[in-house]
Amino acid sequence: MTRQSPATLVVVGVLAAVTLALPGVGSAAPVLPAAQVSPAQPTPPPPPNPGDDELQRSRQSVQDRAAEVGRLTARLAELDAQAEQLRMEVAARNEEALAARDTADAAGREADAAAARAADARTATEAAGRAVDDARTRIDSFVGDVYTHGLDLGPLGLLSRATDPQDLMDRARLTEALGEDQAAVLEQLQQARIAQANADSLARAAQEEADRRRADAEQASAAADDAVSGAVAAADAQQSRLDDVHTERAGVQAQLDAAENADAGLRAARQRYDAWRAEQARLQAEADRRAREEAAARVAVEPAPGAGPRSGSGAIETVVDRAMAQLGTIYAWGGGNSRGPTRGIRDGGVADAHGDFRKVGFDCSGLMLFAFAGVGIDLPRYSGNQANAGRLVPISDMRRGDMLSWATGGRTHHIALYLGDGKMLEAPYSGAAVRVTNVRYDGLDKVTRLL
Repeated sequence: MTRQSPATLVVVGVLAAVTLALPGVGSAAPVLPAAQVSPAQPTPPPPPNPGDDELQRSRQSVQDRAAEVGRLTARLAELDAQAEQLRMEVAARNEEALAARDTADAAGREADAAAARAADARTATEAAGRAVDDARTRIDSFVGDVYTHGLDLGPLGLLSRATDPQDLMDRARLTEALGEDQAAVLEQLQQARIAQANADSLARAAQEEADRRRADAEQASAAADDAVSGAVAAADAQQSRLDDVHTERAGVQAQLDAAENADAGLRAARQRYDAWRAEQARLQAEADRRAREEAAARVAVEPAPGAGPRSGSGAIETVVDRAMAQLGTIYAWGGGNSRGPTRGIRDGGVADAHGDFRKVGFDCSGLMLFAFAGVGIDLPRYSGNQANAGRLVPISDMRRGDMLSWATGGRTHHIALYLGDGKMLEAPYSGAAVRVTNVRYDGLDKVTRLL
């Protein structure tokens, strides 16, 4: 059981894709004894294969057009960037115009508020004036009474003209009231004058503030108008440039469309090839299903492992059958034991990203452990230890039932079962399933023989 890096997974995936793409190449049923070989399925013919001259001319034509498409694509990207910059400039100018308009509106509201305060001050001034007028009227009335009745209204006159004690008291109270009234009128006159002066001062200050706010509002409004005009002019100029860009883009797109149309024949051929490859994959999946079912049927009738390991060709076929019976089982890092697939475990990386810890399946070493348990061989869990669990033979001498292992920097990272005729069975990587595929000789490190 080994953790596989993303780079390893990518390489394995590419090699698997190449395997499917090759006509007549793919996972196939293993070579079995004559009595066990399934009827061969006819392989559909691949799409027509052009001659060498035709392929060369087509390849050169595609390369020339691809170069032109690449140049046009780069030009399109440049034009798109210019258009985006222009749109950003238009948006910025519009935002500036909106900000200037907000400033003008705020200044107008402040001017209105100042005018309202000035109106309140003028109302206060008018009230003070009326108070002054009232006070003066009362003073004038008092003075008129004194002038009309003479000094008899004074304290001695009032007392000397009393007819009885009660009249005397009334005249005394009247004398006192007249004195108090005169003093009150004089005090009110003084307060009214002060209030009038204060009101006038507030009115002038409010009016000055109103004038200043209004001037600010007018200046902000003019600035907003200028900003809007500038934004409109800039937008018009930018729209003209955008129109030019779109015109050029349309021309470039027309050229790109022409290049794609010219390459339509090649793409049609590729589509036919893809359809053929998909059909081959379907047929291969069906062949894998049959092989899995046949292997499972043979495993079901095989006797349980005895007290010790078995050997010979029968043991090899038991190992192969047990492994083949797991075709299509999902990969789960850390999954698999001598009894079958188990839930995977966390690795803190690629396997966790694929949710292997939630899946029941095999990893590469778990599959080997299960396959060889059928003949009484108890393999260790780690693929590196499995690779050293038997006799090492040259790669050129590999035979059916051998284990193949790959290493990087001396460390084993993958192990599989050799089936013969250049085929092997493996649990490849997270996201895949147990499969039969071609032997990958790149990085192949050891061939281990247990039977």
